[in-house]
Amino acid sequence: MVDMLGGRLLVTCGGACVEAEAVLQNKVVALYFASTRCAPSRDFTPLLCDFYAELVEQAWPPAPLAVVFVSADCSAQEMEDFLLQLPDAWLALPFHDPYRHELRTRYHITATPKLVILKPSGEVITNKGRKQIQERGRACFQDWVEAAEVFQNFSG
Repeated sequence: MVDMLGGRLLVTCGGACVEAEAVLQNKVVALYFASTRCAPSRDFTPLLCDFYAELVEQAWPPAPLAVVFVSADCSAQEMEDFLLQLPDAWLALPFHDPYRHELRTRYHITATPKLVILKPSGEVITNKGRKQIQERGRACFQDWVEAAEVFQNFSG
């Protein structure tokens, strides 16, 4: 992940700025491409929030998972409104960071919502994270951890 987001500042949904390398190291990274105006995004977001809460906020030890919101919104205000619905610990690329568009191209994002699951190196584990969560719930996370080769005493 250092290669892909190295040197970039991310914002937490709580408003703090953090360095990508520091917060994404040794974690499975979920890039969440979504938009306020997109009804499927609004429908899937609560499910993803619950998935995250069960694995990270309510689990001990917390799962090695970081979610990075990549806004497909039309304005910074729309993005800010969307961020209010997300857990404070989630991360986001700032609205004015042009890298948002580069990531959409790199991962062939043509519609939202899309959840791309990455190894810490930035290599894709799956671009079907949304479908896997909808079909398998948190059971899919164990497969992601194994594919990512992230050492963690985690049992999904």
